[in-house]
Amino acid sequence: MDPLSLGLLVALATIVILFSGVSVAVGLLIVAAAFLLIFDGTRSLEMIPEIFFADLNSFAILSIPMFIIMGAAVASTRAGADLFEALERWLTRVPGGLVVSNLGACALFAAMSGSSPATCAAIGKMGIPEMQKRGYPDGVAAGSIAAGGTLGILIPPSVTMIVYGIATETSIGRLFLAGIIPGFLLTGLFMAWAIYATWRSGNAAVLSPRSYSMRERFEILPRILPFLAVIAGVLYFMYGGIATTSETAAVGAVLCLVMAIIIYRLWNPRAIWGILRDSTRESVMILFIMAAAGVFAYMMSSLFITQSIAQWIAGLEVNRWVLMALINLFLLVAGFFLPPVAVILMTAPILMPILEAAQFDPYWFAVILTINMEVGLITPPVGLNLFVINSIAPNISLRAILLGSAPFVGCMFAAIIILCLFPGLATWLPTLVMGPL
Repeated sequence: MDPLSLGLLVALATIVILFSGVSVAVGLLIVAAAFLLIFDGTRSLEMIPEIFFADLNSFAILSIPMFIIMGAAVASTRAGADLFEALERWLTRVPGGLVVSNLGACALFAAMSGSSPATCAAIGKMGIPEMQKRGYPDGVAAGSIAAGGTLGILIPPSVTMIVYGIATETSIGRLFLAGIIPGFLLTGLFMAWAIYATWRSGNAAVLSPRSYSMRERFEILPRILPFLAVIAGVLYFMYGGIATTSETAAVGAVLCLVMAIIIYRLWNPRAIWGILRDSTRESVMILFIMAAAGVFAYMMSSLFITQSIAQWIAGLEVNRWVLMALINLFLLVAGFFLPPVAVILMTAPILMPILEAAQFDPYWFAVILTINMEVGLITPPVGLNLFVINSIAPNISLRAILLGSAPFVGCMFAAIIILCLFPGLATWLPTLVMGPL
């Protein structure tokens, strides 16, 4: 069987296995082992344990559990509620300011936690009922929180960017910098649409039932500024040459735990144990997927599937932007069904040679890929953020949440188009801080 036909067979088998209900990591291992056994014999199976553990033998991987602990510590406190309340107090007299406050809180909390579901839950529990009480449309209330939660995988520090960096052997520091301006761009597009939708519904002048004094506005800041200072410190230590990414992540994790204990009095050992337990569970899940994807990539390469697909696409001789459009379509469909980490690890070995041949910047592409993955978080059938919103706001129907999220998907597509027209939005800051490639 020729490699391209074999690649199609692998794709079909992978889809069937993953839709059977097994976990992503186990499904990838099953497919890889089966095809190696059938087409390469039993000797190739001896390599699986070595490849499985070799893919985890990287110092950079230590940053993943550290950043997850950092986010879990923040998510276990009232930081999200305080962040929302602080922004609401400062923007209370701005027409449509409450929805802007929620999106701003989502962006900042996403940067602190790095978790989309945690952002939706932390901000949505207070933000959605408050917006409904003030007369904002249900679609705007639910859709803005669902979309705002996706910013966690784009705005640094981002676990998704770390996984991309490890999979493609690119600089994690550059990837973090590449996500900053596009993160602000996407947040701005979200806010612009939310204000327009509020104005269109006739509720743009909805204001707070009360005004806040300057004392009330400032008194809440000490509870959230330390966490934001940690994020700024993490970025400074990373780009100031003071520490590596993994070392910086470890310091950030410890500082966030200490602040959660001091500021929010998280003295209970069970609460601290819960943070470490949940962080370990999520870290192991990601690392298991990474190791299994390494075995899957080995199978694809060993059977010459990866090389043949890359040569076939390169031989099409289509315009590079047509090629990029096809890649975006592929990523979009993959993101509908698979988590971002799995998509990155499965597609990176195939896409990187193609991108290099087409002379696309890998750091710019990381941002494009991440926004595609964000779309998958608020679109069915998986759409994790949609179900998180539905669980914290059961009075809003899933249909209303879907319709409210749809315009924000349009904002993401607009961001991709803008980044294609102006790639410097993603590449300028990394070049400025770390020099040209």
